Amino acid sequence: MRHSWRILLHRSYPRSSLKFSNHFQVLQQHSPPPLRSLSSLHTLSLQDFYFSKTPQNHNIYNKNPLFARNLSSEASLVEPTKDPDLVLLVCDVFTKFEDSDDISKELELSSVVISHDLVLKVLKSLGSKPGVAKRFFDWVLKNDSERLSSKSYNWMLGILGVNGLVEEFWELVDKMKTKGYGVSGVTRDRVLEKFENEGLKGDIEKLKGVFATGSIDNSVEKIGLRMSRIIRSKFWGEDVEGEIKGLSAEFSSGLVKIVLEHLAMEPMKALIFFRWVEESGLCKHDGRSYNAMARVLGTKDCIDRFWKVIDEMRSNGFEMEVETFDTVLAWFMRRKMIKEAVDLYEFAMNGANKPPSKYCTYLLRNIVVCKQLDIGLFSRTVKVFTENGNVLTDSMLDAVLKALRSVGRFKECNKILREMMDAGFVVSGNLQRKIAFGLTSAGKNYEASEFVDHMESSGSDLDYKAWASLIEGHCVSGDLEKASDCFKKMVEKKGVTGAGYAVELLVNAYCLKNRAVDACNLLCDYVCQNQLHPWRTTYKVLISKLLAQGGFKDALNLLGLMQSHGIPPYIDPFFEFVSKSGTGDDAIAFMNAMTTKKFPSISVSLHLFEAFFNAKRHSEAQDFLSKCPVFIRNHADVLTLFCSMKSSKDTAATTVSV
Repeated sequence: MRHSWRILLHRSYPRSSLKFSNHFQVLQQHSPPPLRSLSSLHTLSLQDFYFSKTPQNHNIYNKNPLFARNLSSEASLVEPTKDPDLVLLVCDVFTKFEDSDDISKELELSSVVISHDLVLKVLKSLGSKPGVAKRFFDWVLKNDSERLSSKSYNWMLGILGVNGLVEEFWELVDKMKTKGYGVSGVTRDRVLEKFENEGLKGDIEKLKGVFATGSIDNSVEKIGLRMSRIIRSKFWGEDVEGEIKGLSAEFSSGLVKIVLEHLAMEPMKALIFFRWVEESGLCKHDGRSYNAMARVLGTKDCIDRFWKVIDEMRSNGFEMEVETFDTVLAWFMRRKMIKEAVDLYEFAMNGANKPPSKYCTYLLRNIVVCKQLDIGLFSRTVKVFTENGNVLTDSMLDAVLKALRSVGRFKECNKILREMMDAGFVVSGNLQRKIAFGLTSAGKNYEASEFVDHMESSGSDLDYKAWASLIEGHCVSGDLEKASDCFKKMVEKKGVTGAGYAVELLVNAYCLKNRAVDACNLLCDYVCQNQLHPWRTTYKVLISKLLAQGGFKDALNLLGLMQSHGIPPYIDPFFEFVSKSGTGDDAIAFMNAMTTKKFPSISVSLHLFEAFFNAKRHSEAQDFLSKCPVFIRNHADVLTLFCSMKSSKDTAATTVSV
């Protein structure tokens, strides 16, 4: 039936389950009854669309549309700022931050919505800061380009020109030309004055030439702009069709693309124009025009029609461009339309222009931070990624784990891990350690046990470092009993060969809880029963903590264990402990414990005697001397030391009596 596409404008095209093949299946609802005429149908469809959106404004098209201005005209001043706080906030964000992601995050946290009016006010405020103004303009151009009008471009152009950024000025002029925008008279006058002051004669003539040709330029860009102005200014009808044909333009997909881009804020008019052009035999659509139409519909509340257009595009042999995918995906993600984003990703991955791997990671991260984790969407994304010959990597899982942690949902990592392993992913030792520590440090003991079981059942047994991470996590959470149980399981499964780091973690944790004696008992049990060989650093920490916590005898026992393992005994803290709080018997016990063959050397004995004297404990030094072997008591250096101490003591007593 002729003009049957017009009736389709009234239909809704819900996208049910996507079965991606060469031709997508799109469910269609029943169409409304036929309408009277071609032009009245267009009018009614637009009335239905716009009046349903804005019932309070029935004269919306009687006003001058936002972009329906003369090419080289512009108001000389931006309206007074009504909300200075918001403008200052935006200016502050773009002054402080340079990274686009940081800027987006800050604006989102402050609930800032970029509007055309706000763009102009911010640019006005940043007139003396061209670098910040350009950062703001470029960010809006990338993230919300429909908020930029000819007036916005001219204001930015003026900032560049009056601040002497000539190269950037001409680059922006070229960009404006591709969009059909001209240099306004106000901007020309402001910049000419600067150029004249700087003596830039060549740039002065060039600018005058650009402005002079603005009104007679019949480039495709200008013709496209004129068409869009005609379409925006009225309801669609025979008069609009006549005016468009009256331009006597040579239609091409490039021209259609330009018109559609200028109609981005009015998607239904864009769609009517898109259908009319081909039906009227003016132009046959190709990939460029289809993609332009898809970008318009995909970034507005016309999702059902968007799906119909891209399905039709592929069925006609054209593919979605990367720009279209990127633009529409960004729109979906900003509005938390995660399911639609996954649908789009599946569509793109099953086409010729497959998105880079980074988009898979981006989607997976956003899926796991939703209010509720939809494991089905996660699985679909992973599946379409791997079925297209891609391989899941450590960096992808690492990014997902960071996202989970950022929303306090790390315990869900087992579900994520299972889906990725089912798709062929092999967990590296480094990621095993991250997951193990993340679960146990958060007190998720059940999930940690589930993780260990899953690794073992899949043939990816945890290595010593991963077990140590489990133990460390338990220690961080303060559950020493769980940490001890975990160490026991590790020894049972892996032995003690590589357990040095794990036992040191455990000993440190016990000592921090003032349970050095319990740590000593645990270590001694594993040394005796499992032939564990702790590191020297472990012994040093434990000996120091035992002495600080009153475990002198246990500390002495550790000296014997160190010697049995061929490790030089750690004796430094004993000198201070014995000299300040020990007895003569303690001193003898220490001297006997530090060697298994004979009484320690003269130098060690002298060191301990000196420590007693420095601590003003002469009687304990005498008691220790009386219990030493004869060769110590009669040694010349020992006798000299005691005589000198006695002489100094007598001298001090005489001085006091005088």
